[in-house]
Amino acid sequence: MGRVTRRAFALAALASLTAASGAKASGATAVPRRRHPVGEMRGMWLATVANRDWPSRQGLTAAQQRAELIAHLDTAVRRRLNTVIFQVRPTADALWPSSYEPWSAYLTGTQGRAPGWDPLGTAVREAHARGLELHAWFNPYRIANHTDLTKLVASHPARKRPDWVVRYGGKLYYNPGLPEVRAFVQDAMMDAVAKYPVDAVHFDDYFYPYPVAGQTFDDDAAYDRHGGGFVNRADWRRDNIDRLVRETAARIQEVRPGTQFGISPFGVWRNAGTDPLGSQTRALQAYDELYADTRKWVRENWIDYICPQLYWHIGNAAADYKVLLPWWAEVARGTGTKLYLGEALYRAGDPAQPAAWQDPAELSRHLTLARNRPEVRGHVFFAAREVAADPSGAMARVVADHYGQPTMPPP
Repeated sequence: MGRVTRRAFALAALASLTAASGAKASGATAVPRRRHPVGEMRGMWLATVANRDWPSRQGLTAAQQRAELIAHLDTAVRRRLNTVIFQVRPTADALWPSSYEPWSAYLTGTQGRAPGWDPLGTAVREAHARGLELHAWFNPYRIANHTDLTKLVASHPARKRPDWVVRYGGKLYYNPGLPEVRAFVQDAMMDAVAKYPVDAVHFDDYFYPYPVAGQTFDDDAAYDRHGGGFVNRADWRRDNIDRLVRETAARIQEVRPGTQFGISPFGVWRNAGTDPLGSQTRALQAYDELYADTRKWVRENWIDYICPQLYWHIGNAAADYKVLLPWWAEVARGTGTKLYLGEALYRAGDPAQPAAWQDPAELSRHLTLARNRPEVRGHVFFAAREVAADPSGAMARVVADHYGQPTMPPP
């Protein structure tokens, strides 16, 4: 109850401070705003893998790291967002003093070296002080962006249990087909949930790795040992990920009841050409390539929210935002799973992207389309670096057109 009071106070203060500035945003147009009586998601991802968003480089002092983190939270408030999805376990490591895994090398430059402060604890405390929700973002199975186990700190669990590890596509992964791996990664994640009042546990789109041409994910031994009850390996792999999702949901409620569980998967479940229940798209299929049955998770109410990464522009030939939006709305309709949409802010203004992304209004048009779909409860922007820098003005356009006043996230 105390946290709600703090948020309400912070939002009221923010409204008085930002009302005047919103009208001055360049390129603003009058867009009727959808009003959710119980709020809407306005989020941003804050990625730490490879120092993507934070910290800006390895080896900064604790004070410098903290200042950069606080600046990102303040940017979220300034953009009238209400949620930060903070990546705290990017590569089988930790951005908190973990009982299971080493400190992340993305902090100090050396895996296992303590940074001299507690990033996750600070993020939770400072986010809540600003009226923001803090969702802890975990990558379950990625160990390293290289294939050399000896580069990991000697105490790393993957070095102690090399039989848990699969080399694939130039990276190291824990094998999702091993029950002991599934239990371990849950233990590692629940350590953070037990220690901190995070508002949600969040997974991204990495389950089985994205396919690499000419390479095979070698899980033969695990399949021989555990896959006997399945018609084929693909069904067994999907069951492994289903179990991870169901078990994680249950353990979150055991450890910290009321904490949300959300997943941000690849934006295409299956193409209609493969499955009549699929979308009218011609793209990679999460069900078939990543073994992630994302539609089932929503329909079975295993998760509190889903945030598909709809990282395509309106009119994209292979995967049209205007096509995927109603498809996901139909999937979520009548379920207890909230639907948020992942938005590719990072593509806005990038000269390597198609012409649609050169228009600063492209993302604003996404929100305008979604306004007419009551199943859509908000949007999350990738990622924090672009939310702050906004080189094309696309984020400012979204704020001016759609975020006139601060609001709470859905309960």
